[in-house]
Amino acid sequence: MLRSGRATPRADGRQARGRAAELLAGELLAKSGYEIVARNVRLAGAEIDLVARDGGVIVFVEVRSRGNRRHGGPLETIGVRKQLRIARAASAFLARHGLAAAPARFDVVGVDWQGGAGRCTLIRGAFESPL
Repeated sequence: MLRSGRATPRADGRQARGRAAELLAGELLAKSGYEIVARNVRLAGAEIDLVARDGGVIVFVEVRSRGNRRHGGPLETIGVRKQLRIARAASAFLARHGLAAAPARFDVVGVDWQGGAGRCTLIRGAFESPL
């Protein structure tokens, strides 16, 4: 299948697990009182998995999924470079929507697939913007 002149990659196990993790994360956030306003936002050379409102705060959510712990848990995989990319995309999102002065934060939802079912962990304010 072609879109925008590029071939769409087939979903492999990792991609399917990532999509399932994002759905689980969205459900957790909704149950926690968040309002999901956007999914898979691509701006400034990065992707933000979920954008939500938590009261009057715009929340940029990174979803991390791990099938095993050989290389650490899902929350241990967000280094400074990844934080920088997310922060740049978040700034672009806020500017595009006229929300540059709005309070914002960065949350992370880790999804651990050990044992078959996904277990979610939400960390509010997981990191500060490195910008």
